[in-house]
Amino acid sequence: MSTPEVKMTPNQPMMCQQCGSATCEPVCPAFATVHSQAEQLNLQVYNRCVGTRYCANNCPYQVRSFNWRDYERPEPLPNQFNPDVTVRRRGVMEKCTFCIQRIHKAQDKAKSEGREVVDGEFTTACAQACPASAITFGRVDDHESLVSQMARAHGHGVKHLEELGTLPNVTYFKGG
Repeated sequence: MSTPEVKMTPNQPMMCQQCGSATCEPVCPAFATVHSQAEQLNLQVYNRCVGTRYCANNCPYQVRSFNWRDYERPEPLPNQFNPDVTVRRRGVMEKCTFCIQRIHKAQDKAKSEGREVVDGEFTTACAQACPASAITFGRVDDHESLVSQMARAHGHGVKHLEELGTLPNVTYFKGG
């Protein structure tokens, strides 16, 4: 059985694929692009980034962007930004981190309550905002999780550019 081909339209947005063997990580001279061993995510350490754009050049998914703006904080709303998300300065590279701040918040809460994080306790902002519930976030290695159940129900999922050996961690299922 052949793997179904996934075709992207030129203007279709794509999230970071959170590769297990990310080509963006080893090229960063400032070690701002790192791999989180605990969560198995590709993270961007914004205060280390010097904006060389090497990570963007080496990402086969083209999901990294350069921040060209300085964000103003006009009065009377100097705290209008989300306090859980770092406000990045102009000249750094940016990427999706699967809302690591939400992951850490759920982990901290579970730890303080002496338990493990349960499936569905948190989700990414994109999954929360999607009106069609087309994005599901969770641990596929937890056999009881919703995403694991979806993977079993849908059968074979597709991973973009899997043949490059980057070990992408995002799986796409054909709707139906």
